[in-house]
Amino acid sequence: MIKAGFAYWGPLLYFTRISDKDVKTLLKNCKKDIKFDARKKLAGIIKDEYNFNFHVYQQVIAKYIPDFLKAWQMYYNQKINKIEITNCWVNYMKAGESNPNHVHTECDLSSVLYLKIPKGLKKENEQYIGTSRGPGVVNFTYGDVRPYNTIEHSFMPEVGQFFIFPFNLEHSVNSFKSKGERISLATNFQIVK
Repeated sequence: MIKAGFAYWGPLLYFTRISDKDVKTLLKNCKKDIKFDARKKLAGIIKDEYNFNFHVYQQVIAKYIPDFLKAWQMYYNQKINKIEITNCWVNYMKAGESNPNHVHTECDLSSVLYLKIPKGLKKENEQYIGTSRGPGVVNFTYGDVRPYNTIEHSFMPEVGQFFIFPFNLEHSVNSFKSKGERISLATNFQIVK
């Protein structure tokens, strides 16, 4: 059974978890190949970002999309019959790298799926002292700061976590110091009418 939820605020921020088997399949297909360098079209301050085979992604992720479509209909009272991938890429984030606040373009929806998290990242975040959400966190922000207004949802990524959200929902990733790579797949979709 798929466990899923969404944040109550302006846009639909849908999240669920994919199976370990599906994570392994996607990881097996991730490749660092300079021929597929994706950095010129991306906002990240990340050395290794590569286009990913969206046919493989589509095959793996297809079983999770119907639940998202139900959540969309419930949240917006509007039905979507189908979404199609417009592009997909893999981020290999390492210590000191980050992804500044940004939105995606030339699509209707965006997503991020976490495939690997550095072992020390959770502990590093727990030991953080400061006012932000801390190292390695993904932040989603919407709206203006004012009393009784939720403008941010932040998550410490976990392997298999999968988020889908409108293309114009601002999001960012804080840098971290832990050794290892934080591997995520980012994908854009268009709504097929």
